[in-house]
Amino acid sequence: MTGTDPLAPFRLDGRVAVVTGASSGLGAHFALALAAAGAHVVLAARRREHLDAVAAAVGRRCLVVVTDVTEPEQCSALVDAALAEFGRLDVLVNNAGSGYAARAEHDDPARAAALLQLNVLGALQMAGAAGRPMLGAGRGSIVNVSSALGLVPRGLPQAAYSASKSALLGLTRDLAQQWSGRGVRVNALAPGFFASEMTAPLLASGSGTARVLENTPMGRIGRLDELTGPLLLLASDAGSYITGTTLCVDGGWAMH
Repeated sequence: MTGTDPLAPFRLDGRVAVVTGASSGLGAHFALALAAAGAHVVLAARRREHLDAVAAAVGRRCLVVVTDVTEPEQCSALVDAALAEFGRLDVLVNNAGSGYAARAEHDDPARAAALLQLNVLGALQMAGAAGRPMLGAGRGSIVNVSSALGLVPRGLPQAAYSASKSALLGLTRDLAQQWSGRGVRVNALAPGFFASEMTAPLLASGSGTARVLENTPMGRIGRLDELTGPLLLLASDAGSYITGTTLCVDGGWAMH
């Protein structure tokens, strides 16, 4: 191993990564990080103008595909577009999702059902669509973006969101046991609180920020760059012996 570059396995040169929910926040950061590591990136979300802005920031060859992951035919079309443009698919970052706060006794069942359809069924449909060509090629990595709230809610009233993110952990383990022997690894990334479009309403409130900080042992909100290393570990050959696991990047939120 003398003289071997220890950072080389983290590179994604020549590989192709699809990122859902890539129009803002964590998804946009994931896309930029994968591109910086050498990947050709396929950006997917529902808002075209936001995707175009992220594509401009990527600054290298990438593909924009407007996609609603709750529609199974659009998931398949996204994968088909990636294969038509680049000829392969190596990484899926299942990041599309939404959240809201509500007391369970007052929650709107229709709103909760829509959230579960997006966060859980959308991720399952995208994994199935991406998994087919990955399994055919005998290689691939899927990173499901869960949340520290899927492990430990800590008093925040978001039952539907927490349930959806817990479901992604079960989805991750099941897909891993189905596919790992066929060359496709499946892991979950569980971020804590980072500044994003989705967390903005909570963090804009002094009481909301205080609640987050008092339940985060490191005592601060995460920085987006602190997700880069964990993402690349799971997406690249650096994590070639990691599957079915959940990597928390949460400042200690989910510590037991």
